[in-house]
Amino acid sequence: MRPLARPPRLAPGAKVAVVAPSGPVPEARLQAGLDILRGWDLDPFAMPHVLDTGRDLGYLAGADASRARDLEQAWCDPSVAAVFCARGGYGVQRMADLVDWDAMRRAAPKVFLGYSDITALHEAFATRLGVATLHGPMTATEDFLKNARAQDHLRTTLFTPEDARVITAPEGAGTLVGGRARGVTLGGCVSLLAAGLGTPDARPSARGGLLLLEDIGEEAYRLDRILTQLLRADWLTGVAGIALGSWQECGPYAEVRAVLADRLGGLGVPVAEEFGFGHCAGALTMPFGAVAELDADAGTLTLEMPALA
Repeated sequence: MRPLARPPRLAPGAKVAVVAPSGPVPEARLQAGLDILRGWDLDPFAMPHVLDTGRDLGYLAGADASRARDLEQAWCDPSVAAVFCARGGYGVQRMADLVDWDAMRRAAPKVFLGYSDITALHEAFATRLGVATLHGPMTATEDFLKNARAQDHLRTTLFTPEDARVITAPEGAGTLVGGRARGVTLGGCVSLLAAGLGTPDARPSARGGLLLLEDIGEEAYRLDRILTQLLRADWLTGVAGIALGSWQECGPYAEVRAVLADRLGGLGVPVAEEFGFGHCAGALTMPFGAVAELDADAGTLTLEMPALA
């Protein structure tokens, strides 16, 4: 697995477009998030359809085609330095094939930020554009609005990424399987990775990668099913190492941990747990497409180069 092209870091005054590729966005939260970004001396703005709601399907942020056009136009605008997602939810897979990926491929790489349902776009950016992305707090989410640790780590990654080359798991994080591994980072919501198998955006496998996994609202038996699907599809064959983030609303962690140990422990690679990224409070920003070394015993992910150029 090869590293992906690093976008440039942000500078004061950089223009940031906010998009909503998935679920509907509460206006008050969006405005609060934009205010925080302005406080960072950025110039953020919402794309035209960010506050839309699906006419018949209220769990979508407007029409599939509208969400696709917002993403495409934001990415292709040469004056925009970064594209941030407002929130996750559901909907990326509905609009992914409506995006003009050829046009986006011709545009210069820029920062792309999101998590949760945005996992499907992280995969698309990797396979279709070859561009590294950031898995981190989104503009209209509660963690970004209220948690200083989440804000600080994201801000450091965006402006002075050399200061975020070593990402350390929170105090008390554990180890499922000890050891060190080197590879290219990828991952996100494990349910979205499994759902993407067989689609145009899916990688053939995670071979050679450092896989960063988390999820929300998936009970232990469903996580078992998801991981078993990835195992049976040989998608996990050859993975170099695994870091596990948060498992919010997935049931008692002891049950979740038992599933993770059962399904991943036999791969024979280092597996770190409770690494502090995903749907948890104070979520760390994790770069995808970067060469890094995982030390499962120390709970560190050390990037070979800063996440942004």
